[in-house]
Formats: sequence, structure tokens, C-alpha cells
Amino acid sequence: MAAYEYAALDARGRQQRGLLEADTPRQIRQLLREQGLMPLSVTEVAEQHRSARHGGLSLRGGGYLSIAELTLFTRQLATLARSGLPLDEALTAVAQQTDSKRVRRVTLGVRAAVTEGSTLAAGLAQFPGAFPALFRATVEAGEHAGKLDQVLERLADYVERRQAMRSKILLAAFYPVILTVVAIGVVALLMTYVVPKIVGVFNNINTTLPPLTRALIALSAFMRHDGIWLLLALTLGVIAFARAMRAEDFRRRVHRLQLRLPLVGRLTRGANAARFMRTLGILFGSGVPILEALRIGAQVVNNLPMRDAVEAAAKRVREGASLARSLGDSRLFPPITVHLIASGEASGKLDEMLERAATNQERELETRIAVLMEVLGPTLILAMGGVVLMIVLAILLPIFDLNQLVK
Repeated sequence: MAAYEYAALDARGRQQRGLLEADTPRQIRQLLREQGLMPLSVTEVAEQHRSARHGGLSLRGGGYLSIAELTLFTRQLATLARSGLPLDEALTAVAQQTDSKRVRRVTLGVRAAVTEGSTLAAGLAQFPGAFPALFRATVEAGEHAGKLDQVLERLADYVERRQAMRSKILLAAFYPVILTVVAIGVVALLMTYVVPKIVGVFNNINTTLPPLTRALIALSAFMRHDGIWLLLALTLGVIAFARAMRAEDFRRRVHRLQLRLPLVGRLTRGANAARFMRTLGILFGSGVPILEALRIGAQVVNNLPMRDAVEAAAKRVREGASLARSLGDSRLFPPITVHLIASGEASGKLDEMLERAATNQERELETRIAVLMEVLGPTLILAMGGVVLMIVLAILLPIFDLNQLVK
């Protein structure tokens, strides 16, 4: 049985949409008529998704899953598979339990492929936007080894760990971002509305204003008259930069610059190394050949110079070199990670050492981000206080000069 998405009209002429399972579209139309609905369109979920990939109509609601949705899907499927439930029944249960139409559509599409005789990996391959290459390759290796339930458990842990890491980063960055927005808003309000009203009283004073006051008046006038142009220029600059980042050569230069920056470089190396090691550990531990694991693992590395280093390492490994030496020669991966990989190769426990290296990098990354956010908050407050202090001094200095003249 396949999953079909339908659109139909009820007795009142209102359009209804939903999902049904049947062997043919004709059976779907018959079921709809029995329910008092007039069919408008019936489209197989997998076929609809293939059309979207080849430039056809896009899948309504998308054939993509968020990390949170993928996390819940993987954990539910792993739990049901561990309990011994047949795969098609497990997929049916996942589709029934979810409240997301997008998850239900994708799950039923995968189930349709499984009931037709395809493997779970082949069913997942129909939705590459929902299930990344790491996911599909690991499931395929688990099916070949007869350890699908164990592989799904590892994937569930991996996806949940990524979700937890992302949540921690977003939560840590929330306060500094809000503080920055508020600070910019307060300073803009002071410069464009408050300062002009206060310094207006100095226009009738026949004396030379202090340099700080003159600078404040000039900056306030610029922001009121030409601030919109500055904002437009910044917006155009951001758009131009975003467009330039689409070119691989320009993006590679930017990524290379990121690696050279003192703090950003360490965070970038740590994040990419942790993600790569975790992916490589899951793939290799699930029975995926090391060269295929390196090919898939390179896809999760966002920094292009580091991705180039992984691809170069894969070529050297194919020629007989060790993985640790191949990655270490690039000098882009943390030394402790390279040493752990070398230890794993020597002891025959490479998958365990890859997991340990990933855990070590993730902990170090969490610590650095936490310290950075703790320092960034007070720094922003001090910076905002300094700006406000300069504005206040620029306003008070002429008043102090007037008092001196009166005396």
C-alpha cells in the first residue's frame, strides 16, 4: 500500500486535504466518494516529492524535517524497533502518534516503500531533504548487519545530542543578542530624538562649544538626516555579502579567514571537528567502510578548508596512509583529536576513540561558548554605559562652562 495526499470538496463546497493509504489512486477516489467527498486531486507522497526535486510542483508543507522532528521520529522508531515490532507497523505507529502533517507525510511515504519490498534505507532515500546522507548510510549498514535496532538507538542519541547542543548555543546567545538590540535602539533614540532637543538650547550661546559637544551635535545631525542612507548601505552590503558567499571561491576565502581569527578560529575548528568525529564514529561503528564514512563525514563539515582537508585525508587513506597522520598533516584539527584517532588505530578501537574525541570536543566547545557568553554580557553593558556616559558628558560640559562664565 502507498500513501496518497488528496484534495477534495465536501458537501458544503469546502476543500479538504489529508492523507490516505491504498494500493492505487482509484481506490483513494472510491474511499473519498464513500465519505461524501468529491476528489479533486490524488498524488502519491513519494512521487510528489520526486517531482519537487526535479523542478515540479513543490511538496505542500515540504519534504523536510526540522532537527526536533527528526529527533522525535528517530527516537520513536528506535524504541518501537527495539521492542520487536515489525518495521511497517512501527512506521504506522510513528505516523499515528505525530501531530505534524509533514512528519506524517514523510513517514507514510517511507512506510509505502517498505511495504512494497524496499529496505528502510531505500525508503528514506526518497526523502533526502528529511534524512541526511549520514542517516541513510547508517541505516543501510545496520540493515546489512542485522542490527537495525542498535543503529537506530545510536542515531537517536546522535540527533538528540545535536539538538541539545544547538539549544544550548541558542539559549546562551539569546541574552547577548537581546542586549545588543536594546543597546542599539536606546543609543539611536538618544541620538535622533533626545539629544537634538537638549543641545538646541546651546544655539543661542555666543561661545565655543567643547569638542565633545560639537562632535555629538554633528553625529546627531548625520543620523537624523543621513541615517536612512547609512542603514540602506549596510543592508545592501549584507545582501551583497550573502550573494558573494554563494560562490565557492569567495566562501573558501572567508572560511580560511575565520580559521585565522583568534577566538572564532578555535570555535570553528572545535565545532566542525566535533561534528565530523561524531559522524565518523557512528558510521564506522555501524559497519560503514572507512572511505565511505569519510566521504559522508566530509559533508557535515561546514568550513571549506577543513572539508578539503578531510577529502585529502580520504585520498591518502585510500593509498594506505593512517587516518590520524592524514588529518594531522592539515594542522586544522585539534591535536588531542588526532592523538585519540592514532590511539584508536593502534588499539583496533577506532570507533570508541572517535566517540571519545567527539565528546571531548563537544565539552570543550560548550565550555568556551559558556565563558564567551558570560564575558560578552557584561562587556556589552559596559560598552552601552560608556556610550551613554559620553552623551551625558557632551551635554553637561557646556553647562559647566556657562556656570564658570556666570561666576
